[in-house]
Amino acid sequence: VQLQASGGGLVQPGGSLRLSCATSTGSTLAYWAIGWFRQAPGKEREGVSCIGTSDDSTYYADSVKGRFTISRNNDKSAVYLQINSLKSGDTAVYYCGLDPGCGYSKGIFPIKAYSNWGQGTLVTVSS
Repeated sequence: VQLQASGGGLVQPGGSLRLSCATSTGSTLAYWAIGWFRQAPGKEREGVSCIGTSDDSTYYADSVKGRFTISRNNDKSAVYLQINSLKSGDTAVYYCGLDPGCGYSKGIFPIKAYSNWGQGTLVTVSS
């Protein structure tokens, strides 16, 4: 199951985007926790948000709380990341990955536990 992230683009500060994560075949993602990660130029990949499986519990990095919202679509074939109030510091390539559980603990997403990364989608915040 190869995930594909899409929806990135060039946005002015304060703007919004909705990123999507799905498989190329539209397979269900209902049985997987889906995490969004980002990698800015010259920096390591970092966890941004994750949505769990059974109860769709959600988790966010402190840097994005209140601005980012993660959700699933009705048939659980896609996961969205709504990004509002974009800042220049949000500029990065955004990736989605899957894992049996989010594994979120003490503000940390266990990036090495996630797999099936796709190519990512570039978000550029600039005026």
